[in-house]
Amino acid sequence: MRPSQPPSTGGAASPAEATTPPTATAHDIDPADYPSSAAEWGEHVAGVRTRLDTDDTVVALTFDACGGDSGSGYDADLIDFLLTEEIPATLFFNLRWIEANERAFTRLAAEPLFEIANHGTEHRPLSVTGQSAYGVTGTAGPADVVDEIMVNQEAIHQLSGHWPAWLRSGTAYYDEVAVRIAQDLGFEVVNYDVLGDAGATFSAEQVSAALTAAQPGSVALLHMNHPGSGTAEGVARAVPELRARGFEFARLGDHGVA
Repeated sequence: MRPSQPPSTGGAASPAEATTPPTATAHDIDPADYPSSAAEWGEHVAGVRTRLDTDDTVVALTFDACGGDSGSGYDADLIDFLLTEEIPATLFFNLRWIEANERAFTRLAAEPLFEIANHGTEHRPLSVTGQSAYGVTGTAGPADVVDEIMVNQEAIHQLSGHWPAWLRSGTAYYDEVAVRIAQDLGFEVVNYDVLGDAGATFSAEQVSAALTAAQPGSVALLHMNHPGSGTAEGVARAVPELRARGFEFARLGDHGVA
């Protein structure tokens, strides 16, 4: 599929984007230092952020690009709308999607309106015990957690020069030990407080209704890998209403997360 042709300013990083390596690398932590059991499991375990760190009338639109069985499409209509309307957003890329859409990825990574984030290598839940979510088997131990995060991180850096500061796992499920590993690798783990498109299964009407229910500081989870879903049209319907209510749009790094 031919990707959109977003305007480029020579690949300069956005103000919100990490341009230096995270505080640690896969070689700087020892998986043996972490327990192989956990007490929590889900989308909202200890350490997972779900909102912007502000009460300003802003909302962060975040878009996952999952790849593999979860979809390697490219929603050009959605991305073109964001560019035309100058709506900043944070894009979470999985390595499978990047490999299927390398040309589009490099163009999006060079677009200052967008902030690049890490969505894992194989789109697996992050677990130290092999827990599953939505039928997807999670990582099987601390070393597996590191690989799921850092193989994609290194690939993103190699292709774009960026070091993402934000992480969302495949399925957005974690245990608290995996979250601590991610934090020790220099990431903030970010989920959502607005379920924007339910894995690109919502109709346009449902997407619009979900987004227009956002509160100041909300983080919305949507998808950019399912062209033909209701996501693009739903976002296009919601944006004028949100703007009429005084909302502006932000990347995660514009305000930080809480």
